[in-house]
Amino acid sequence: MNATGLPEALEEAVPPSLLKAEVTAWARRMKVSPREVHVRPMKTKWASCSARGRLTFDTDLLKQPAAFRSEVIAHELLHLKVPNHGKVFTALLRAYLARVPAGTP
Repeated sequence: MNATGLPEALEEAVPPSLLKAEVTAWARRMKVSPREVHVRPMKTKWASCSARGRLTFDTDLLKQPAAFRSEVIAHELLHLKVPNHGKVFTALLRAYLARVPAGTP
C-alpha cells in the first residue's frame, strides 16, 4: 500500500483480456454468471455491478496487483448473489477470499 492507502500500481497494465479471464475464473469458483463484463474508465470507483448482471471494471484496475484485482472481482461478483453490503455479504466475501491463496486470479 502507498501513502494514500491504495495498492502500489504496476509499472505496466495487464491487458483487459486477462482481467476478463480472471472474472471468468472467479465466476466459476463462485457459481455465478455475469451477463456482461466491461472494462472502461470510471471516475469514482474500481467497479460496479448492475441489477441486470452487468459488471463494469475501471481501466485503472488493470494497473493494480493481482491480489487487489481478485478482491474487487470477488466483491462485484458476490453482488450477483447478495445485492447489499450487509453481514451476509461481508461473511461470504471473506470466505471466498480466504479459500484462494493471495495473488491467485
